[in-house]
Amino acid sequence: MSSAAEKLMSVDEFFAWAEGREGRWELHDGRTVAMSPERVIHAEAKGAVYLALKGAIERAGAPCRAVRDGAAVRIAARTSFEPDATVYCGPRLPPHAIEIPAPVIVVEVLSPSTEGRDHRVKLRGYFSLPSVMHYLILDADTRTLTHHKRGRGDIIETRMLGEGMLRLDPPGVETPVADMFPPP
Repeated sequence: MSSAAEKLMSVDEFFAWAEGREGRWELHDGRTVAMSPERVIHAEAKGAVYLALKGAIERAGAPCRAVRDGAAVRIAARTSFEPDATVYCGPRLPPHAIEIPAPVIVVEVLSPSTEGRDHRVKLRGYFSLPSVMHYLILDADTRTLTHHKRGRGDIIETRMLGEGMLRLDPPGVETPVADMFPPP
């Protein structure tokens, strides 16, 4: 554990600490977590899902924007995640913003080192935010999409898709599941 990880940080302290630092980082319960280098299939899946969401937004004319990895989502005072893709709606964020304050859709692409965290810690974290309506987890190796959707009350509906259309309402967009993955 690095000395930076031993000091518990707030998200604001983390943003200041991470600015200009090499590598990609997240903050989990006040502790910095380095993100591992990505496999090519992971990077290609991030690109494919971003383009699929961007295209779906454009086709629907939805007042939303898709953002590829790099922007943070604040989960709590000491926790901030960096999804592989995010969709937010409403006015465009300032160009120098590093945080998406009210994401509607968040996406994580599985990797061997993050699979457990993506299915448990991040699932709870993302749905702790009232704005999050959909959490998508892509398994690029099996070309399977797990779609967690906010239901009524505290219900989270889950379905797994390998083909067909993915409808995300709100914000009222849809895209073929196949477009969410790089070509085989």
